[in-house]
Amino acid sequence: QVQLVESGGGLVQPGGSLRLSCAASRIIFRVATMGWYRQAPGKERELVALINSDSNTNDGDSVKGRFTISRDNAKNTVFLQMNGLRPEDTAVYYCYSRPSRYSSAVFWGQGTQVTVSS
Repeated sequence: QVQLVESGGGLVQPGGSLRLSCAASRIIFRVATMGWYRQAPGKERELVALINSDSNTNDGDSVKGRFTISRDNAKNTVFLQMNGLRPEDTAVYYCYSRPSRYSSAVFWGQGTQVTVSS
């Protein structure tokens, strides 16, 4: 079974930064599309950012220019650098993996809480 383990969440003041990490196992990481979604209380899960095997990225409108997704294939890890955090960024952030472009199967991490508050 695919395993996705997130880390790096926490409490940060508005305007601050956090870096999330997601370590993947039991997939061929270099060909997988990886990403981050988030879900705030009472809201639907929304796209934060995706990165494919060619390192092309797709960012959600609400985070463009503030968040950056990247990947390290040698470490089977995807990162989300979050700068200029706002209270509305408060949510549980979930790591996402679609291991193969030939299959619709996707996998999710357990989630990590990010809270932006003064």
